[in-house]
Amino acid sequence: MNIEIIIVIGVLIVGFFLFIKEYFSIDVTALIILSCFFGLGFLTPTEAVSGFSNPAVITIGLLFVLSSAIQKTGLLEYIVVTINKLLQSSRIIGMAAYYFTISIASSLINNTAIVAIFMPITIRLAHSYKVSPSKMLIPLSYAAILGGTLTLVGTSTNLLVNSIYMGYEGAEPLGMFEFFKYGIFILIIGTAYLLFIAPKLIPSRTSTSSLTKSYHLGGYLTEMKVRKGSVLIGKSCIDRSINQNYDVTVLDIIRDQKHIANNIRQTILKENDILFVRGTLENFIRMKEVEGVTLLTDEKLTQSELEQEDNELVECLLTDDSDLVGKSLMSTNFRQIFGAFILAIRREGGIFRKKIAHMKLQAFDTLLVYGPSKKISNLSDRGDFIVLGKVKARLIKEKFWWVSIYVVLISIFFAAIGFIPIMKGAFISVVILLSLKIITAPESYQSIHWQVIVLIAALIPIGIVIQKTGTAQWIGNNISDFIYLFSDDVQPYALIATIYFITMILTEISSNVATAIIMVPIAIAVSTQLGFEHRPFVFTVAFAASSSFITPIGYQTNLMVYGPGGYKFSDYIRVGLPLSMILFVVAIITIPKIWPF
Repeated sequence: MNIEIIIVIGVLIVGFFLFIKEYFSIDVTALIILSCFFGLGFLTPTEAVSGFSNPAVITIGLLFVLSSAIQKTGLLEYIVVTINKLLQSSRIIGMAAYYFTISIASSLINNTAIVAIFMPITIRLAHSYKVSPSKMLIPLSYAAILGGTLTLVGTSTNLLVNSIYMGYEGAEPLGMFEFFKYGIFILIIGTAYLLFIAPKLIPSRTSTSSLTKSYHLGGYLTEMKVRKGSVLIGKSCIDRSINQNYDVTVLDIIRDQKHIANNIRQTILKENDILFVRGTLENFIRMKEVEGVTLLTDEKLTQSELEQEDNELVECLLTDDSDLVGKSLMSTNFRQIFGAFILAIRREGGIFRKKIAHMKLQAFDTLLVYGPSKKISNLSDRGDFIVLGKVKARLIKEKFWWVSIYVVLISIFFAAIGFIPIMKGAFISVVILLSLKIITAPESYQSIHWQVIVLIAALIPIGIVIQKTGTAQWIGNNISDFIYLFSDDVQPYALIATIYFITMILTEISSNVATAIIMVPIAIAVSTQLGFEHRPFVFTVAFAASSSFITPIGYQTNLMVYGPGGYKFSDYIRVGLPLSMILFVVAIITIPKIWPF
């Protein structure tokens, strides 16, 4: 091992640590890694920016636009709601059709968009089936992940793996539906697992009756003010048994603009004290009535605003491409811009020491929003929020609405038969949609998840560094030494298992994109050393990098359902680990039969 390899491995380890700890957003972390390699001289200027011109990155950006155009038609919601109406006689058949439809849709459209579209439908279906939404939200994410493995365009990971592989001399491109040969196996196995095993492993984190139970509305942070005449004045929280009586936790107290953060339970309360509290909406209201405190809404809204009959209370999930991410409610002037009011905020794993208005919002924060029905329905149209409410089963039949569907299907068909590359087909399709004004230029820019684009473009040069410095070769040599311990007949299967297992672990603790970029060169290097065909091991990396079921941080869709499902980190381990191990065994047995060594 020379000094260059030591430096490269050191930077990669620091990068993985930053991905895990999330000190920075994932795109910023990727840029930090890139700048390190660029600054240390491992990359030329052309190589450093090569990711931004990579065909996979451009294709992913175009597919975001096409996904948005399909989403505008309402076709997917219409299909799923219609199917479930036809299959209400059997919950198993209905849910099987539901998960299968999500997977097929995810094979053609970005799976993040699929989960965004179907999350409100899932909550509604759970309510109709009289099961906890938490029983169906993790399966929703898993179904989208499994569906993404069916085609080349199903996930950015597949496109990226194909792009890296094509950089090697003599490499044949991975076919549009070549992934389907193996993907259909894991889809069938995964769907059966989601139907019969997962519901027994996922706890009921949310309940289903009444507004505060249809949506979990638990674990929120809000503010309460000790009003004049409150029974809390002169008493402490422990005197009034606040936690025991209401299951509400007082996290902090503000008195005369000063924080009281220590010995909260014994602190004697005074009039006008502001309490930071965590709990459910139902318990907030009980505490308000009994203890004589006012809620944030009572302080900020007028009586007439509170009593409007068309006002609604809903949960909204902040999307990762929202302009509000990183900003506070006060700085965004939320109430004036959106015409609604934030009652409380839920964020997994966070204890906050700031007033609601001063808290900086993060992607996938769950907001409890109160406002007029029309304003609430407009929130999702902006692309900043996923409104977790009811979804109408209707097609949005605007002029030329059907063109969106046809251009996507035609592009995929031509790419599948090898008539045109997928990038060319996607590019022409987007131009057609823009020309017919089916989707506008501002809508197309807004539909692109720029964080994902920057993340992938910044990480692609890492693959160049791994190859140039001999790091891939060095790691390949060490893996080869391990594989040589097995007999000749067992070696290729041992290599499949090793590559799959390493990729699976890395993708759970960091970005699936980063994992694919690192593992493809290593897989090619070690398969070359051992004299095996590259293709089975390249596909192994592609499928393993997408098999992120054990942690919420491993894949974006897992994180999206984390808050609305009221999950704990351990829930993903409980339900995802058995599925990951099943697919691990299936990969070792099945991949060599489809792509011989």
